[in-house]
Amino acid sequence: MTAFMGELLTLILMAFALGMDAFSVGLGMGMFRLHRRQIFKIGITIGLFHVLMPLLGMLAGKFLSEQFGAIAGYIGGGLLIVLGIQMIWSSFKEEEGSLITPVGFGLIIFALSVSLDSFSVGLSLGIYGAKTILVLTCFGIGATILTWAGLLIGRRVQGWLGTYSEALGGSILLAFGIKLLLPF
Repeated sequence: MTAFMGELLTLILMAFALGMDAFSVGLGMGMFRLHRRQIFKIGITIGLFHVLMPLLGMLAGKFLSEQFGAIAGYIGGGLLIVLGIQMIWSSFKEEEGSLITPVGFGLIIFALSVSLDSFSVGLSLGIYGAKTILVLTCFGIGATILTWAGLLIGRRVQGWLGTYSEALGGSILLAFGIKLLLPF
């Protein structure tokens, strides 16, 4: 039971880290003055992408694990480290405003862009043999809730937390990558 609780806590933290990207982008999108129905739809769409992308990653990770064994584990930890560093780095870069509106095809592009990192994490988790349903549930719910929170807060405060939230998410992924490579 404690092993399950440890895995659940780890996955919740990872879901939080991955969802922070959606949260920070949602803060910016909140400036579009979206209606509640649009916010609901955006959150659900991003949540679904945060289920689909790690599922694809986990399937690929399980395949790699079967083919390459122990080396695949180091690849998974390395991917988390690279992804964490990339998230931290991008959080401090000055970016111009997004030209993508969260409607129609723009919503699909938006959802895909904030869920690409969950593919890499899913790849790592697939290599390590994590419980698929647990991963997908945590990632989907986490991304949906954090997207809604980002959009709703963005409507109110319009951008004072975005950079720091993405850096926090990157730091969490970086820490998990180090933990996978250096078991302690």
